[in-house]
Amino acid sequence: MIVTERLGPHVFRLPIEKIRAGYKSDIYFARTKLILERDERRDRVTMQVFQKHPDAVIVGTDQTLAFLRVGAGRYRDRARSEALFERYLDAERRLYGAWTALPALDWDAYAPIAREVFDISRELASLWEPGWRELAVESLCDGEIASPGEPVMHIEGEYAAFAHLETLYLGALAEGTRVATNTRDVVAAANGKPVIMFGARHQVHEAQAGAGYAAYVGGAIGVSTDEQGEWWGSTGLGTVPHALIAVYGGDTTVATLKFDEYINRAPDAIGHLTAKGTPEGHVNVTSLVDFSNDVVNTSLGVAHALGGRLWGVRVDTSESMIDRSILREIESRGGHAPGDIRGVTPGLVELLRTALDRHGYPHVRIVASGGFDAEKIRRFEQLGVPVDVYGVGSALVHGSGFDHTADIVRVDGRELAKEGRRYIASDRLHAIDWKALVGERDWARSSS
Repeated sequence: MIVTERLGPHVFRLPIEKIRAGYKSDIYFARTKLILERDERRDRVTMQVFQKHPDAVIVGTDQTLAFLRVGAGRYRDRARSEALFERYLDAERRLYGAWTALPALDWDAYAPIAREVFDISRELASLWEPGWRELAVESLCDGEIASPGEPVMHIEGEYAAFAHLETLYLGALAEGTRVATNTRDVVAAANGKPVIMFGARHQVHEAQAGAGYAAYVGGAIGVSTDEQGEWWGSTGLGTVPHALIAVYGGDTTVATLKFDEYINRAPDAIGHLTAKGTPEGHVNVTSLVDFSNDVVNTSLGVAHALGGRLWGVRVDTSESMIDRSILREIESRGGHAPGDIRGVTPGLVELLRTALDRHGYPHVRIVASGGFDAEKIRRFEQLGVPVDVYGVGSALVHGSGFDHTADIVRVDGRELAKEGRRYIASDRLHAIDWKALVGERDWARSSS
C-alpha cells in the first residue's frame, strides 16, 4: 500500500535534544559535524540514499523527514549547548530514577527535577538554529517499491546541518523496509486472507510503533499492541492468552467466558470503553485452544459454552508437539500418520474445521499461528487448508539484506562521489513541500 499522505513530524515524538546533540548518532558522524562547523565549511552536497534488496517495500521516508525537520541545523554556541546537554542528561536520569520510587514517590522532590528538565530543554531550543527549510529533499513515499541501487531519497543542502542524522534515518529506513517487505510477502502468500502482526514480542518495545506501521503498509490488517497501531490510527487485536487460561486452572472454556464477560458484557466492560471500529466497542472473542494440546475438543467445549458469541479459535500448537486430535486420527487409521504431525499442520486444521462444522459451529473462524512465514502459508494455501486468519510474528520483523546506504554524490553542484558511486537521477522521487508537510502554523512560526 502506497501512503501518499505523509505522516507529520509530530507523529514520531522524537527525542529532539538527543538527536540534535548527536547522542544517538554513530560517533564519526557527530565528529564530522563538529569538524565542519569549527572549520566553517558550508559545502552544499547531494546525499543519495538507496538499498540493495530486490522489490523492497520502502518504509521510513516520513520518519526520515521528521529527523531532518527537528535535527537539521546547528547550535549557535556549541560549548554552551554541550554543557547544557550534559546537564539535561543528568536531570533526565535523576527524573527517571525518582519515578521508579512509585507509589511512594515524593512529588515535592520530583516536581523540581521535572521543571529542571523542561527549563534545560527550553534553553537548548533557544540556542538552536534550524536548517530544515534550506534542505531540498526528493523522496519515494512509504509503500513504494524500489529496485536494488535505485535512489530512495535525495537530500540536498549544507552537509554540516544534517551530517549527524545519517545513523538515524538509515536505521529507520532499514527497519521499516524489512518489516514492510516481509509483511508484503506473507500477505501475498495468504492469498487474500487477513494477516495479523504478532511481532511485538520479537522486538524491543521502542520499535513497536514503527514496526506496526510498516506491517500495516505491507498489508497486515491488525497488530497486537495499541502502540503498534498508533501511527495509523488502530488499536491492538488479540485472543484469550495462555496465561489467562492457566490462572483459571487450565480451563480454556472458563477463561474464555470470563474474557467475554469482562471485556464485552459487563456494564463497565473494557471493550465498551476503549475498543474502536465495531458497534459499542465490541471485541471479537477468539479463544486460544491449544493449552491442553487437544484443539478439537477444547474448541468444541468453548463453542458449546459461547455459541454465537465465539468469533474464532486460534491454533498455536508448538512445533515440538503432536496434538491429541492428530494422535486419535493416527489411532483410527491403524497407526498410519497423516503426513505432517507436529505443530499446526494442515491435517490438524482440517480436523478442527470438520469438527466445528459437524457440531453446528460453521461461524467459528480458525486463526493459525506459531512458526508461520511466507513459505508455510503458501503451502497451506496451495493445499486449500481452511484457515481464515494467519497470525505471524518473528517472520515479519527478522531478516537481513534490507540495509540502506547514504553517499554524497555531488558537492556544490559538481559530481563527486567515492569510487563505485555516482549521482543517479530518478523521475520517481517526489519533491518534498516542507510547508505542506509541517503545516501553515509551524511554517509561519519558523519564519518569524
